[in-house]
Amino acid sequence: MDSVYIKTTQDGRLVEVIDGWICLGGVREADSLIPLEEHPNRQAMARAVTGATHGAGRLPFTLPQAAIAQNALSAAQRVFDASPAGITQRLRRAVWAKATAEGVD
Repeated sequence: MDSVYIKTTQDGRLVEVIDGWICLGGVREADSLIPLEEHPNRQAMARAVTGATHGAGRLPFTLPQAAIAQNALSAAQRVFDASPAGITQRLRRAVWAKATAEGVD
């Protein structure tokens, strides 16, 4: 299990990217970053972290933190799992991304 450190929260929990997931205290939080302008909880995030530019789940990130997280997410995506379960997961994500792009929520 590879992990990339992003930051430590005020209550001491680690925020890391683990196996392609942004995790809070080792628990999966999100699998992608969202620009703060598009995040549904943007106002609270902007109040909680000065200079926040992105969010992932309930976690706000500054631009340098978001860059680290995005690089780690991209690196995890480049690792290709050729097993049937890995291929199924990649297809599921592709279908969901296409449906979302076409307006299906």
